Amino acid sequence: MSERKVLNKYYPPDFDPSKIPKLKLPKDRQYVVRLMAPFNMRCKTCGEYIYKGKKFNARKETVQNELYLGLPIFRFYIKCTRCLAEITFKTDPENTDYTMEHGATRNFQAEKLLEEEEKRVQKEREDEELNNPMKVLENRTKDSKLEMEVLENLQELKELNQRQANVDFEAMLQQHRVSEEEKRQREQEEDQREMEAMMEQARRRRLIEDSDSDEEPALTPSQLPTRGAPTAILEEVPQLKKQKLESWERSVGALGSKSKLAGLVVAKKAAAQRPSSSNGHIVVASSSTGVPQSLKETSSSPRTPNASSLSQLGAYSDSEDSSNSS
Repeated sequence: MSERKVLNKYYPPDFDPSKIPKLKLPKDRQYVVRLMAPFNMRCKTCGEYIYKGKKFNARKETVQNELYLGLPIFRFYIKCTRCLAEITFKTDPENTDYTMEHGATRNFQAEKLLEEEEKRVQKEREDEELNNPMKVLENRTKDSKLEMEVLENLQELKELNQRQANVDFEAMLQQHRVSEEEKRQREQEEDQREMEAMMEQARRRRLIEDSDSDEEPALTPSQLPTRGAPTAILEEVPQLKKQKLESWERSVGALGSKSKLAGLVVAKKAAAQRPSSSNGHIVVASSSTGVPQSLKETSSSPRTPNASSLSQLGAYSDSEDSSNSS
């Protein structure tokens, strides 16, 4: 088992290579090779289409008595994938191609036919020029004219490329971008002006509708009251409360003032009697205030059950005003 992997074999001293018998194999022996179909073909037996590049296990042999410049020609045997009919083709080193022999037909190939047609025309021209010197002159004249036309077309293409090379495409693209940007800015400005005009028109219409009468002229934007800060309302609330309080005091009288309500409730103290007045009523003066006792007695009349507290407060305020005026 160790000899299986070694590179050198042992040769005995009496080894003679000439004594090794040679195998006598036939020259047309066949080998099994793996290949792909070199062209599109169609089986003659069943009509199966075999495309180029399909793989086959083929048999290969050397064609006898056929050589091209010393190169051997090989023949291949394959079987149809549908009916298992035998198909053979061989190499064609002269045209660097393959030739169909038996069992199938080669499909149409425009490129191969064009090449064959060009070769045929070239061969006919050579045969004509071989025996006719005037034909050679005519063919040379045609070739020179054709060459001049090709050169002129080539020169035109070169000039066109030079003209295009002088054009600065980057500058053109930059100019196009600048023009597009200016156009976009103009459109935005026009849209802004239209929007402002529409808002001004809507504001004027709203002012006209909100006006109390048609005689009052509509206020211009310069005459419109300016709107203060959002926190200005916090400063207006105490002023509103103060105005409401003043209006209440004017109509009813102040409830929280000590000076006006202090005379309504008087503590009982020893009152000093004084001589009676001319009408026979006794006038008693209070020690704390200068209000006559007779006025207090009249003001402290019994309350009617239907009178409200506000009306009684009004009566007290009126009595105090009359006493002050006297």
